[in-house]
Amino acid sequence: MDNLIPIRSVVAALLGWLLLTACSTGADCEQNPDIAKVEAPVQLERLEKPFFQIKNPAEAQRFIEQHPLFARQYLLAGRYEAEQLTQTMTQLATNVGLQKLGRETEAAFQNTDSLQQELRGLFQHVRYYYPSFRVPPVKTFVSGLGKEPSKDALFANDSLIVLSLDFFVGPTASYRADVPAYINRRYTPTHVLPALALTISSKYNRGLTGNHTMLRDMVQFGKSLYFAEKMLPCMPDSLLIGYTNKELAGVQFNEGKIWAHFIEKNLLYTADPFVIKKYIGERPSTPEIDKTAPGRLGVWVGWQIVRKYMEQHPETTLPQLMAQRDAQRILNDSHYKPKRK
Repeated sequence: MDNLIPIRSVVAALLGWLLLTACSTGADCEQNPDIAKVEAPVQLERLEKPFFQIKNPAEAQRFIEQHPLFARQYLLAGRYEAEQLTQTMTQLATNVGLQKLGRETEAAFQNTDSLQQELRGLFQHVRYYYPSFRVPPVKTFVSGLGKEPSKDALFANDSLIVLSLDFFVGPTASYRADVPAYINRRYTPTHVLPALALTISSKYNRGLTGNHTMLRDMVQFGKSLYFAEKMLPCMPDSLLIGYTNKELAGVQFNEGKIWAHFIEKNLLYTADPFVIKKYIGERPSTPEIDKTAPGRLGVWVGWQIVRKYMEQHPETTLPQLMAQRDAQRILNDSHYKPKRK
């Protein structure tokens, strides 16, 4: 197939994308009066300060006793020897490097009221589509940067949400997760809500049936991103998927060529995990398509398929989409066929 047009040569497409974004955020960001009426009180508690006040195991034990839900579910108190847990917590709380990161985290997220309002808006949307959803208490913490941001930056279940804000300080932080730069750039203050929305989507996004193919993964991830965009209608696509503005403009301009690559290479129904990972997994780029193409293009295309499906079926509710388990049906009924430019 022809090479994709590099992003640096599609200035017109970038300008068009910016105009499109401005229009969409202007229209879609109007607060739905029905959503505005939804009750979604947020119990937000910042645990960084009391954590860094720990100076010895006895104080660590008091912290555990004062925050039993957090200790039991997040710190896994009860699964370890009490002495081992309190000693570990003391070592972390008194670590000079972590204390410095804690101060930087506090500076990046000093406006607790703003964070609480943003969370409230997200939860109002969740409860609008899923009235039975009960907003869990939300705790913020400084975790010490685990090795897997996708797992360690957020903890969420039906009874507790923990935001490890040290992951999201951004490029000015003294310490960042030990992952490639193209992943770390998705961990800034503006990425907290998209990451949380995607995490919550897993509660409702039913797994797709059938053999494990590229298409199944594409649609599964596409459903999650569609869920996130409905929960955060003002959020730019770039923040939801973690692309730069230039990368997003490039894939939008070249959508038809990207889709042609998937068709011409017979990728949709491959079950080869190595091949699937090339287009779904974390990579800085997708050279199989073009050296300028970002990674996870299969995820982005899956999102466009789901969007097209919902555009073709406006009567379908979000819960119905999330419950849909047939990837082939979503593809067929979407009539997704972007044209080459």
